Amino acid sequence: MAKVCVVGLGVVGLATAVYISKYHRVWGCDIDSSKVDKANQQIMATPRWEEIPQDIEVYIICVGTGLNKHDLPDVQPVFQVCRKIRERARCAPFVSIESTVSPGSCRKVYEEIFGGGVYLAHVPHRFWPADPVNYGVKQIRVMGAIDETSRNRALHFYKSVNIPLWPVSTIETAELAKVAENSLRFVEISFAEQLCMIAEKNGIDLKELRQACNTLVRESREEHYRLQILEAREGIGGTCLPKDIRYLISMASYSPLLEGAILTDWRYTHRERSRRRKKNGS
Repeated sequence: MAKVCVVGLGVVGLATAVYISKYHRVWGCDIDSSKVDKANQQIMATPRWEEIPQDIEVYIICVGTGLNKHDLPDVQPVFQVCRKIRERARCAPFVSIESTVSPGSCRKVYEEIFGGGVYLAHVPHRFWPADPVNYGVKQIRVMGAIDETSRNRALHFYKSVNIPLWPVSTIETAELAKVAENSLRFVEISFAEQLCMIAEKNGIDLKELRQACNTLVRESREEHYRLQILEAREGIGGTCLPKDIRYLISMASYSPLLEGAILTDWRYTHRERSRRRKKNGS
């Protein structure tokens, strides 16, 4: 059994730590004492780095990332954790960054903070809190590594916890894959929101329209395609999708499609909120 430390004990991090504890000896670490208290019901957890063993073999980083005041990527929490690992580790650990980061972040961490000295991979999570049974910690993951040795370490560790990997050629490809997945989801939802507003304006039943469109299926040796127009609900909430589409925009010199999706969601959400206020008489 390896000694593993999961850093960041939010929804994803705690689920990850509990899952890995079935296979290895796990410590959890988070600066939020309330998260540590909750985690301690299932694993060993602490808010203090000095209580983490110095001979940890595997670090899994699950801290949250966000946006700065200019809506640009802010991955400083990942950088801060990596500095702590560099100061704490007394061996060359395997470090897996599962947090969503902007492309280029992992290589910068490796070169500027670790200066080598670790085995580094990016294995972004695909955890979906709405259905953690079917879409939890154990599902196929994209994996990119800083070098071949790190790639082999990642394959070995994730195989030991029964999580299948889809290796890609560079760590930047893995970074962009997660951002692209969530950005596409944002665009798909915003399209449904736009279609909802168009259908309503023209007196067309949206449910019937969706059902009709979604009958389109193409299956051949060259193509496996199914049209799926999503439901338009109350707007795009949460933090991941709104954040990640801005991560993708930050990489582009011109992004009218992505910026239009954000504007569409803003207009749709504003409309829905106004309707709810009127319905509630406020």
